[in-house]
Amino acid sequence: MKTTLSIIKADIGSIGGHVAPSTQVLDTVRKHIHLEGNGLLLDFFVSSTGDDIAILMTHTQGVAHPDVHRLAWDAFQAGTAVAKDQGLYGAGQDLLVNAFSGNVKGLGPAVAEMEFDERSAEPFLMFAADKTEPGAYNLPLYMAFADPMNTAGLLLGPEMTKGFRFRIMDVNYTQGDRVIELDAPESLYDIAALLRDNDRYVVEAIFSRSSGEQAAAVSTTRLHNIAGKYTGKDDPVMLVRVQKNFPATGEVLAPFATAHYVGGFMRGSHIGPLMPVPRQTGTSYFDGPPIVSCLGFCVHEGKLTEPVDVFAHPFWDEVRHRAATKAMEIRRQGFSGPAMLPYSELEYGGIVSILERLDKQFRIRPAAKPTPVAV
Repeated sequence: MKTTLSIIKADIGSIGGHVAPSTQVLDTVRKHIHLEGNGLLLDFFVSSTGDDIAILMTHTQGVAHPDVHRLAWDAFQAGTAVAKDQGLYGAGQDLLVNAFSGNVKGLGPAVAEMEFDERSAEPFLMFAADKTEPGAYNLPLYMAFADPMNTAGLLLGPEMTKGFRFRIMDVNYTQGDRVIELDAPESLYDIAALLRDNDRYVVEAIFSRSSGEQAAAVSTTRLHNIAGKYTGKDDPVMLVRVQKNFPATGEVLAPFATAHYVGGFMRGSHIGPLMPVPRQTGTSYFDGPPIVSCLGFCVHEGKLTEPVDVFAHPFWDEVRHRAATKAMEIRRQGFSGPAMLPYSELEYGGIVSILERLDKQFRIRPAAKPTPVAV
């Protein structure tokens, strides 16, 4: 059976600042999908990470289907109305336009989708992150799909020894979706050269070179494609199929134990460690730290099992402790150097305005004439 997985995420308002959505907003989104998705969807699941709400949907309509995207858009609009009634902060902030135009990509919400023929057993992972950038998944995906030091299956699994194809997008290019496809392991260094720059080059999809099947989908989009201006880069979602001809669940999860540094944190303008957290975890310290949740599912004939919250396992308590320590250490550096994102990547305009104002006050000092040296 050919099944489509669609996950669409948005921040439509939260309690206490950028912390978590209210129960009533979550229930409103869930109820709208339940009532209006009948006959269109095979199944769905609604969850939250930080102040974002993610809608996972299964259907047979294929990717980028306007009815599926409209369903999610209307559910977020309904939730926004409740958020405004409750006086929540940032109500509807990820809905960047007033009218739906056939596809939510480019309208504010993050979206990741895959269509595939179901295997007899079809496990997959749903990742949702908050207070971070789409490139936050670059390092974990590189390690899971290209590094045998992390993924033993690249050496031991006969279905995986041919490697994987990475589709990478240049998110700073404004004229269209500028993408490149590179094969691992042959182009391993080229892939690494791109993925080191989380701000510009971001994994959009990964495919098995053995079967051609898609293994991963990330909510990657150009950052200047809405009204021709910079629109932020935070809170990516990701779908990853696992086992058999793909990396095992544990091989996909293991890289997150690094709690690697990513862009995001307060106002999306700093650097912090990506902390793996249980679902429905809000943000706290410095509007962060950057967090990621992961739910494991199986899907059969379009029907989802109940989710397993993989980062709720006791193992990840130690990772969270280390991530907290890393977060406090880099925050001690304040605005200085790598603790804050470079000028070109700052989401908020205050410092940009300051630098533009100060630029006009600079002057060119005449070069000092050399002093003659007596011979």
